[in-house]
Amino acid sequence: MAAEFPKLVLEKSMSMFEDAKRLSPGGVMGIRRPYNFVQGEYPIFLDKGYGGHIVDVDGNDYIDMLCAYGPIILGYNEPEINYEVIRQITERGFCFSLVQPIQNDFERRITEIVPCAEQVIPVKTGSDATTLATRIARGYTGKKMILRCGYHGWHDWCVENHGGVPGETLALTDEFEYGQIDDLERKIEAHKGDIACIIITPVGHPGAKPIIPPPPGYLQAVRDIATKEKIVLIFDEVRTGFRVAMGGAQERYGVTPDLATFGKAVANGYPLSMVAGKREFMSVCESKVFVSSTYFPNSLEMVAAMKCLEILEREKVQDSLWSRGTRFLADLDRIVKDSHVPATVSGIPPMPYITFDQAANEGPGTGGEKIYKARREYFYTQTIRRGLFIQPYHHWYIAHRHTDADLQKALWAIGESLELTMRKFPAK
Repeated sequence: MAAEFPKLVLEKSMSMFEDAKRLSPGGVMGIRRPYNFVQGEYPIFLDKGYGGHIVDVDGNDYIDMLCAYGPIILGYNEPEINYEVIRQITERGFCFSLVQPIQNDFERRITEIVPCAEQVIPVKTGSDATTLATRIARGYTGKKMILRCGYHGWHDWCVENHGGVPGETLALTDEFEYGQIDDLERKIEAHKGDIACIIITPVGHPGAKPIIPPPPGYLQAVRDIATKEKIVLIFDEVRTGFRVAMGGAQERYGVTPDLATFGKAVANGYPLSMVAGKREFMSVCESKVFVSSTYFPNSLEMVAAMKCLEILEREKVQDSLWSRGTRFLADLDRIVKDSHVPATVSGIPPMPYITFDQAANEGPGTGGEKIYKARREYFYTQTIRRGLFIQPYHHWYIAHRHTDADLQKALWAIGESLELTMRKFPAK
């Protein structure tokens, strides 16, 4: 029978957080703030990472299945990538008034891998890439409206917290539901003749809700509608790119967009993202659409990406992620069913997830509205105490350097935590 584990020692993390709040608003930014985890149970400051593990400033070691929110596709502290980056620093440097040859090498490599990529523009973050892609679409079409589905970053046109964003800007973006073609068609009709682009995450991953693999024929239907209506189709592959296949979700699911955005896994943690797309659309950036940054051409990230891509191909990483992830998802599904906890297993093999259900007899008016939230908080409290770093509101990832033993320990931690959750908050 599973027993509760004691609370972790997190004294240094908490002390640093108090200092951080004096130095910066909220101490740490956005999704890394403690209220996005379980306050008082999770570390706030990390010391280092190795393989598929992280170690916090208090010395607690965790199997990390959040993977820095996705960039770590191989593992932490990859020796081959480190070597190439250090060599670039010491032999050539990395920040100049003009570009270095590695930019051509990197862009050429992407055009060889990604189905839609005839041209490439390197930027730094996922928000940079999605915002640039929508600007390209507006520049190409001369139209204003953006139809979006999924999380696309923190810039004004797509940010989920509207504080500080003018209503006029928000009015130029409309959202549609993933997997529901009729909803997309309604939004197209509502904005007929003024839609610049459709931007969609090819695998649905709404916050704190089950992941939705593309329903059969859905992505092709979106492609067909965009073509018929002369709307630029953008796949936001910041999470799926280089993880679900070398060429991204567009390769795996066989549907090619006009433009695509990539980031996260391309450089195994180095700040690099990009817009890749058909020359017809990308060419507006020659003069009509402006894009520039002091740091976009920096070479270290591209050096890291070239080595990362080499390792991904050489070690057949995506095949491994799908094979091991398929087994992990099957085991996870069995464990959840055996526990009888009202919860849903979802995801694709490289991106598993558990969400907690609000049962019909626990809904509004039953007195049990908060039970599913209490189950979620308690479950994640027990998993972090067992050394498994996952997040309540974000899906998880499998990294290449997660060993079979790591994945088995993760399943053990999940199983015991579910057993304890069911015991403390039994289903009615």
